[in-house]
Amino acid sequence: MICCLNPQCSQPLNPDSATVCRTCGKSITLSLRNRYRPIKPLGQGGFGKTYLALDEDRLNANCVIKQFSPQAQGTKSMKKAVELFNQEAVRLYELGEHSQIPTLLAYFEQETYLYLVQQYIEGQSLAQEVGRNGPFSEQQIWDVLFDLLPVLHFIHQRQVIHRDITPMNILRRKSDDRLVLIDFGVSKQFNLNLATQPGTRIGTEGYSPLEQFRGGRAYPASDIYSLGATCIHLLTNAKPDSLYNPLDGRWIWRDYLQKQGRRTSDRLALVLDTMLKDLVNERYQTAEEVYRDLPAPPNGGRGNAQGAMAVLPPDGQPLRRSSPPQNPSRPPISGRAAQSSSGSGRPTSGRPTSSGRSVSGNRVGGGSAPPSSGANSARSRPPTSGSSGSSGSKRPSFRLPVSGSNTATCRCLYTLEAHTSWVTCVAAHPVTPTFASSGLDDTIKVWNLRTGDLLLTLTGHTKAVNAIAFSPNGKVLVSGSDDFSIKIWDALSGELISTLTGHGRDVTALTVSADGQFLLSGGEDRAVRVWQMATGRLVKTPVGAASIIKAIAASPDGQLFASGGMDKRIALWSMKTAELVRDWVGHAAAINAVAIGPQSQLLASAGKDRVIKLWSLESGQLVRELQGHGRDVNAIAFTPNGKRLISGSSDKTVRLWDIATGRLLETLNDHLDSVNSVAIAPDGKWFVSGGSDKTVRVWQLKAIS
Repeated sequence: MICCLNPQCSQPLNPDSATVCRTCGKSITLSLRNRYRPIKPLGQGGFGKTYLALDEDRLNANCVIKQFSPQAQGTKSMKKAVELFNQEAVRLYELGEHSQIPTLLAYFEQETYLYLVQQYIEGQSLAQEVGRNGPFSEQQIWDVLFDLLPVLHFIHQRQVIHRDITPMNILRRKSDDRLVLIDFGVSKQFNLNLATQPGTRIGTEGYSPLEQFRGGRAYPASDIYSLGATCIHLLTNAKPDSLYNPLDGRWIWRDYLQKQGRRTSDRLALVLDTMLKDLVNERYQTAEEVYRDLPAPPNGGRGNAQGAMAVLPPDGQPLRRSSPPQNPSRPPISGRAAQSSSGSGRPTSGRPTSSGRSVSGNRVGGGSAPPSSGANSARSRPPTSGSSGSSGSKRPSFRLPVSGSNTATCRCLYTLEAHTSWVTCVAAHPVTPTFASSGLDDTIKVWNLRTGDLLLTLTGHTKAVNAIAFSPNGKVLVSGSDDFSIKIWDALSGELISTLTGHGRDVTALTVSADGQFLLSGGEDRAVRVWQMATGRLVKTPVGAASIIKAIAASPDGQLFASGGMDKRIALWSMKTAELVRDWVGHAAAINAVAIGPQSQLLASAGKDRVIKLWSLESGQLVRELQGHGRDVNAIAFTPNGKRLISGSSDKTVRLWDIATGRLLETLNDHLDSVNSVAIAPDGKWFVSGGSDKTVRVWQLKAIS
């Protein structure tokens, strides 16, 4: 069967041979982006419909399509709906490397609708499970906590609050019996004070704490409350609203169990009651605190760790569940639950890659713009012709920053808004005052650096463009894409020169050697490849890369190139032989960016652990760490004199650093979403940044004494 994607269609299932829906008469889309074939409706919510689909590029593996067609009325409601739908895509992209969070496969616009494609989790929700099998036992509740607390630890470390943890949003995966946390559509970032700004009251009544419904605030402790409410629902098979006595201001779930002739251990009661405190500062503040108060498994698997961090598994690695005793005795309780039980008053307070990178929007010239989402929706679409370059016949809209960063060192000159989806990469031309940008809208754009005029739009890639780079003489531009290909373009005319194939998955990183002879690429196929620029011939695939490659940089002296990726390791390769010279673990999480200084003495690396590190290129020894970003660092670039470093982060900031001292010189807050790339002009007077807010921003970089 095939499914009609008209959201108003009452009976969307049709035979495989159908081209027109037999119910609503609309044309049937056989597959989205020539890849995702909808076969069955799964459900419908406030933002649209959900479909089961087949991923034809992955041997017809099951996946889930979420179609954005909200019932929201009015401009304000529509804007909020668009924001939440886009937010879910962003969160899945950032968090999807955890095995208990669905992976984002794609995010794009087609035929006037926005679509989000994610990993299909086969299994039933805990709400279905308790409805079918009855209340959970105490042992099952311990299992839920053992399985989900590491997931909360993972998302909270990345400064994300789920805000809607309920039995419906937790699935038990059929393949391995693990619990998977879903529906990040209302999740929200929190700031360094651990609180979100007051906003829309979002969550599910009965499971969300008072701070969410009264003031729209949410904290990590808010998710802990929701998990506690979920647990008492599972334990009693009753909604949390019926388990609270508002007259006495206390939870009565234990009374409810007693009437059924059931009881729990004092330990579980203390843990759940502490999770469910009305006052935020009386609850557990972090997942680590809760985890520390769980009973040790019979085999001692958790150990008796001294610190809360020690008892949790490494980021992205779920704990292997080991059930506690059926009737655990009450060992001494440490932490917040012990303080709560003592009656001594308030306790003291305790905080896109896989195929997810294939998120992409329509190519310029195809489809319609997504629903308006405020000022950022004001953009023009330059005309295109054919599959190569097209001259920008009119200037795209650009606007002066509302609160421009007019400080002692940097000033945002203008903001360019021609891309229709996230900007993935920017590259400065080595000779002329121009630069290029690429995006998840499958396009590459070439701009005049000084005026912001759009000079060329290059189309030809069929999926998102992840990386671009100019040759040292500026004559050619290279690009790498989720369509597994590398394309070489004439940088002046925009004509496509050649297409290189060889990568087995998305191409995520590119650079050109200092002499312009070799093109270096890396991808999700866990391979680094060396190509001859003049002929496009694959010269070598170096042996030694063991994980997804996310970043590549070539040394200016032409001797080495560096790579980094998901395995947290930095690798140095010989430019002459493509042999591995040295590699080492550089970061605590995936490496997103590497750069080599203009004197070929320093190597900079940055990643998901929010740290920038400077290394001696000769010895591999750590020289200095730069800390200050609040989320993943996605991009780094040395200034031409080698004295400064510019970085971009998922915390929406661009930062300027002094390399000699490690001092943070300036923080620029103009971007409205993650900053994905930065590039500095050869004269060091300008730089550009691109981000998930679909904008490219051009900055003047003033001299610093």
